[in-house]
Amino acid sequence: MVGAVGAGFAAVPFIKSWNPSARAKLAGAPVTADISALAEGQRLVLEWRGQPIWIVKRSEAILKALPTLDGHLRDPKSENLDQQPAYVRAANPELRSIKPGISVLVGLCTHLGCSPEMKAEIRPEAFDPEWKGGYFCPCHKSRFDMAGRVFQGVPAPINLLVPPHYYADDNTIIIGVDPKGAA
Repeated sequence: MVGAVGAGFAAVPFIKSWNPSARAKLAGAPVTADISALAEGQRLVLEWRGQPIWIVKRSEAILKALPTLDGHLRDPKSENLDQQPAYVRAANPELRSIKPGISVLVGLCTHLGCSPEMKAEIRPEAFDPEWKGGYFCPCHKSRFDMAGRVFQGVPAPINLLVPPHYYADDNTIIIGVDPKGAA
């Protein structure tokens, strides 16, 4: 009996060793997110490869406002292919997402790597009286819309990055890997 209990205690660390280590997670092991409780206008922050990943549920008002911003953006059609996986661009180039209502972005400003603030409400802001929602980096005043597209005339050179990801089901996103069959 004592031997069986001892074997059980020895098995626990062995079984735990099968889980990805902190080092493996930093190296890029996939991260799973349950978005079932994500409310409209809310952001879920995860960590993947040592970077913050933002998952945001966008409102209908935000989705309607996004096309009106094209003339103010540096790359409104997301033509720079290095900023998002091809399957994301193919699904919704202006929205930069697989599902229109859900945005998945790397939460680092593309200027110097600061973490922009989410200002998701459509209302005048001190930095833009015609603000339609998005991200504002207070360090050097870069602005991005709610699809992560960068505005013209700001220090950030490119759009926020979209990490590889896919939906395992309606409420589960896997960050860090492409869907099967994606190029």
